[in-house]
Amino acid sequence: MSTDTAALAPADPVTFERHPDQYRHWKLTFDGPIATLAMDVDEEGGLRPGYTLKLNSYDLGVDIELHDALQRIRFEHPEVRTVVLTSTKDRIFCSGANIFMLGKSSHAWKVNFCKFTNETRNGIEDASRHSGIKFIAACNGTTAGGGYELALACDEIVLIDDRSSAVSLPEVPLLGVLPGTGGLTRVTDKRRVRRDHADIFCLTTEGVRGQRAKDWRLVDDVVKPARFTEHVRERAQALAAQSARPAGEAGVVLTPLARQASDTGYRYDTVRVDIDRDARHATITIAAPTGDQPKDVAGIVAAGAQWWPLKMARELDDAILTLRANHLDIGMWILKTQGDAAQVLAADALMDTHADHWFVRETIGMLRRTLARLDVSSRSLFALVEPGSCFAGTLLELALAADRTYMLHMPDAPGEAPHLYADAANFGRYPMPNGLTRLAARFYEDADALAAVRAQAGKPLDGPAAEALGLVTAALDDIDWQDEIRIAIEERASLSPDALTGLEANLRFGGHETMETRIFGRLTAWQNWIFNRPNAVGEHGALKVFGTGNKARFDWDRV
Repeated sequence: MSTDTAALAPADPVTFERHPDQYRHWKLTFDGPIATLAMDVDEEGGLRPGYTLKLNSYDLGVDIELHDALQRIRFEHPEVRTVVLTSTKDRIFCSGANIFMLGKSSHAWKVNFCKFTNETRNGIEDASRHSGIKFIAACNGTTAGGGYELALACDEIVLIDDRSSAVSLPEVPLLGVLPGTGGLTRVTDKRRVRRDHADIFCLTTEGVRGQRAKDWRLVDDVVKPARFTEHVRERAQALAAQSARPAGEAGVVLTPLARQASDTGYRYDTVRVDIDRDARHATITIAAPTGDQPKDVAGIVAAGAQWWPLKMARELDDAILTLRANHLDIGMWILKTQGDAAQVLAADALMDTHADHWFVRETIGMLRRTLARLDVSSRSLFALVEPGSCFAGTLLELALAADRTYMLHMPDAPGEAPHLYADAANFGRYPMPNGLTRLAARFYEDADALAAVRAQAGKPLDGPAAEALGLVTAALDDIDWQDEIRIAIEERASLSPDALTGLEANLRFGGHETMETRIFGRLTAWQNWIFNRPNAVGEHGALKVFGTGNKARFDWDRV
């Protein structure tokens, strides 16, 4: 394996669409209500050249496939109630993120890689919480670093008791960094591992195995090899029996996205991204549904992946991921909408009416996760409410997610002025990673402010009305609009992107914390800092010299 520490060579832009026919690293099989996702990483299948993915280690490409598989289980296989995550390799479950990939990657690549893997693990927990899909990590061999973090995202962890297989988080002693995918937080917040045990565990390179792993709550069961497969199946069937996922319904195929890339941005059917490279911002415009839309659940299922809420969510999600991975210097995203607000409100009403239907529930989940991905993206978000806008219900969430929202007020032409519309979607359908609605987070759960907005639900709100309710930053009249918006955007673009990232992350999630916000906030912030420190990534840092036979040289000063 190459240990050259030069940065990875530039590569083609990263794309996030996959199909099971293209998988190089996972085997997805189905047996009634049980799906098995078996990790079988192709050593030569790295997303970028310069490293080999030995011992079921992974890079971004492996996780993109995992994300795709989870989406297809949700939508294409409603009969699935339990997913077993395991490995095809002998005595290896997963050895975690590929260390040589990390050592060769830029700081931004490492951080974005960790963010995406965090979101994928959060998606596993989201499916357990909202979709009735339970997950079992069948650790049939060594489970280290990011491999154990993948197991931690599951509902149950079963470790084979073969006297050698262990679970471990060896990042601190081996690499001088932290577990990058929520390991520290899930060990404490989710597994409730005692602090002293967790301290020992995270500084023990060989990990913990057997009964001690169970006694310390690091796993749920340890099972001898002779009974391992049988035990996992019994647990999978038991969990499946508790789910309300339908057994006899056909799934909805996730058809390829209609995506066109150019030098100036990206075009989808419902989403447009226009990139201004000189000004370092991208304008993301989301279009309302057009034409005849489904009127009942039969029409929704018949529309399938072309149903506007799902299509829009998938396209917006792809646009967010594409911008994050490939356009690091585009530090501001300007959010706009376009179309008939009545169509958006009608789609919302249909989702409310049929919220218990499995396909509608999964679509709502896709919207929830896409909006949450927007929340945790390290970009400045401005929303502009202009004539022709349709910030209504589900699309109003975009404005509520923004750091600032400016709305055009047209006192001399009120009939042409834009309006906002709140509806039931804004009061619980799409919680943020902190567990609050965006309205509740905006008003710090102030009951009077929330009640005032609720009283206006479904009514058109012009600029002054929206400003009075606290839904927009400012309602600017048409005389000042162009200059005010230009100045606000130019001022933002002139500031340090590092400072803005820290500022935005702190302000977006004020007042309330969950395990997810601690992972994206406290843990990620520290990891971000550590990834810049010479003790980890300097010429003699632990991450750089790993595998060379040389010992890391540390600056012993505590900072």
